[in-house]
Amino acid sequence: MNPDLTEEEMRRALFGAPQPDEQIPAPSIQEPPSEVVFTEQVSAPSPKKRVAKSFTPRLRVTLRVGNEFEGKMQELIHEADTLSSLLAEQDAVKAARKKYKYVDVVSVKSM
Repeated sequence: MNPDLTEEEMRRALFGAPQPDEQIPAPSIQEPPSEVVFTEQVSAPSPKKRVAKSFTPRLRVTLRVGNEFEGKMQELIHEADTLSSLLAEQDAVKAARKKYKYVDVVSVKSM
């Protein structure tokens, strides 16, 4: 390498020849696009598609309820929208306690 290089020669060697300012293209002016009109065929409105009902997990809780201690008992069926048998049982007992004093859970079955 020649130590006698000028600053301008070093710049040309590193970065290449400088481009004159005259060669930079002016920003091009875009012509407005020709007006294009899209037409769609208008059809009668189609009936809305029915969404299939998703499967809802349900449990059936059977209770024996009554207002007399060791008296006449009735069977009561409560349906719960859950997979948890504990939650279904608690909901059924809570609903039955509003009307009846004594509540016994007989069974919890899936539907």
